Amino acid sequence: MTIDAKKVKLIAFDLDGTLTQHKSKLTPENLATLTALRQKYRLLMVGAGTCRRIFEQLDRFPIDVIGNYGMQYAKYNEATGDIDVMRDEQLPVDRDTIEKKVSYFREKYGFTEYAGDSVEYHPSGCITFAVLGTKAQLADKLAFDPDRKRRRAIYDEVKEAFSDYTVFVGGSSSFDMAPFPYNKAHALAQYCQEHGIDKDEAVFVGDDYGPGGNDESVLLAGYHFVKIDDYRTLPEKLAFLL
Repeated sequence: MTIDAKKVKLIAFDLDGTLTQHKSKLTPENLATLTALRQKYRLLMVGAGTCRRIFEQLDRFPIDVIGNYGMQYAKYNEATGDIDVMRDEQLPVDRDTIEKKVSYFREKYGFTEYAGDSVEYHPSGCITFAVLGTKAQLADKLAFDPDRKRRRAIYDEVKEAFSDYTVFVGGSSSFDMAPFPYNKAHALAQYCQEHGIDKDEAVFVGDDYGPGGNDESVLLAGYHFVKIDDYRTLPEKLAFLL
């Protein structure tokens, strides 16, 4: 799908893997690209983490932030140089049911050894099924499923079992889940509606667009989508917008 830069009003971004290395700060090159884009377009972050975590990782770059797949939204305040949280949804979790379902998959697929907690519960109501546990060593997590084939092989089964959630193949060794109907496409659509932006006036930039990826919903929803496979290529991928 060809993107006509003259019609674009909003550019929305994923963070880790798109703008930065995982949980890292912006490179000078990508910071310069964002700064130049901000002179021409409205910019938006659409993330899986909290608005505050995303904003701080960006070193407080002046940008609106959607967090927790749309359960949280913060607007950048030019006067204070900070973000003001405008929406912060928090939903209850049936932990007993979650634990039983996770235990079923651990037994069935041999994920019975793990470090720390089996499941991470976030204040929003989002949950993380940490296959190797919440305190697993980074090296073990990176080696577990680098091409995501192990998790994608059972993704449909996990998605069916957790039908009250939107399920993602998250990070290096987990399944991340947001209460239905929250996902990035839902969040982006809500933002566009609130700000009078048509769907064809928005562009999303993301790296996690494969099956089960947390950017996949935006791609499938038909938004203009710029695929990033290496965050270091961001400036050249977005040069057509400048």
